[in-house]
Amino acid sequence: MSPEAIGTTIGPQQSVTRSISGEAKSNKSDKNSKILESQKPSSSSDTANATEDLAKKPADIKDEKISGAELKKRAKAEKAAKRAQAKQEQPARPQDSAEARTPDDGKNQTEKGSRPQTPQSPGPKSQRKRTGSASIHASKPLQLRPSQQQAPAPAPEPKHEMKKVAFCSHLYGNPRRTTIAGAGKDVHPSILALGLQMSNYIICGSNARCVSTLLVFKRVINAYSTPPGTSLPRHLTLHLSTQIDYLVSCRPLSISMGNAIRWLKMAISTIDPDTPESKAKSELCSGIDNFIRERITVAGQAIASSACSKIQDGDVILTFAKSSIVERTLAEAYRQGKKFRVIVIDSRPLLEGRNLAIALADLGLEVQYAFTHSLNHVIQNATKVFLGAHAMMSNGRLYSRIGTASVAMTAKDSDIPVIVLCESVKFTDRVALDSIAFNEVAPPDELGSLATRSKREGSDEKILEPPNLQVLNLMYDLTPAEYINMVITEYGTLPPSSVPVVHRLSTNT
Repeated sequence: MSPEAIGTTIGPQQSVTRSISGEAKSNKSDKNSKILESQKPSSSSDTANATEDLAKKPADIKDEKISGAELKKRAKAEKAAKRAQAKQEQPARPQDSAEARTPDDGKNQTEKGSRPQTPQSPGPKSQRKRTGSASIHASKPLQLRPSQQQAPAPAPEPKHEMKKVAFCSHLYGNPRRTTIAGAGKDVHPSILALGLQMSNYIICGSNARCVSTLLVFKRVINAYSTPPGTSLPRHLTLHLSTQIDYLVSCRPLSISMGNAIRWLKMAISTIDPDTPESKAKSELCSGIDNFIRERITVAGQAIASSACSKIQDGDVILTFAKSSIVERTLAEAYRQGKKFRVIVIDSRPLLEGRNLAIALADLGLEVQYAFTHSLNHVIQNATKVFLGAHAMMSNGRLYSRIGTASVAMTAKDSDIPVIVLCESVKFTDRVALDSIAFNEVAPPDELGSLATRSKREGSDEKILEPPNLQVLNLMYDLTPAEYINMVITEYGTLPPSSVPVVHRLSTNT
């Protein structure tokens, strides 16, 4: 074929190709122009039309066949419609934008002369509609009604601390327990009640405290059960130690209580581990009953019968405070028909002698009641002095209720015999030279309030405590052996120097 023919043949094809490519370019330019028109800010009619397009039913959209270009076009139209709607809503909230700015920001913007910038509208997911009431409540603090306003909290009361005397600082321990708060879960309820009764002086006196402690220990032993993997002799001693610690926190143990507890622990340690638990507990309870009967009850009867022989018709017996063994002796002598009088000397704060005077007067005895300040006067009529004991020390000194030493010394100066009635369970191997090395300190409030009251014009009455006042409330004192004529025990009448011998005999038996 010749070149002309080829040219004529190819020419029409090239023209067709050119025409097709031109049409494609024109279509592409039309699409680009439409896209640019859609990106321009749309008017309200365009926004409405776009909204109507978005509101089409899914069924209609499914029926139409949409190309990819149309999908992009609709997506851009949706974004443009949302932007236009957000711009239309912003001018309707001028208060929110004003409240969002702080006073300092507004001042700075005014000085600079710059126009306040409108905050960017959040995206469709984070956009929230705010109401005017919410902005008002956020700007103004909530005010309470007068009845709902909280009253000022009262000032905490200053804690009252015990003022300790310097030379007796070694006698102060932990404050005496007056409630069961803070007690361990292993403490028996009977121990809780006994501790409070001792702390409040409901159970007072060496013999009464010792007997009550042993009887409560019987309840503890009956309620006890040996844990698995242990033996009764080992674990019961630890269990009793918990009960004893609580009693000590309420009030220190007496000498007789300490001797009884040592005996009980010794009895527990001698139990054979192979002994059945029920039998071991029965033996311990019967042993406690025997201890109370032999060392306290029978011993008291023996002392009372021996002391009654010292009382003659016409005697005037002087005693101090209250002792159970002295009361039993005087009652026994009265039942034997002896004619005598009794002088009871008492002191604060416990006033134990008042109960003794009432009990003896109820029996029919002639009783005279006086305080220690009149001791020098009333002792002139006495013929014998009977004193009870809290303990007898190994060096023969008498450890008893405070004021006993004054009575014994005054009687010795008047040549009046001083007779001490004491069971051997109250003997100890301790040696004491004064009342300061070993003693019990009671709360100073028991002596009464020493504060002064002052009342100013227009003010309430106030209680003022002197800042330099220190109160010492000792429970016991020590009487030297040279002021004691004899000591009557269940083993007989003996001098004070024989106390350690009797204590050794009573401990070994």
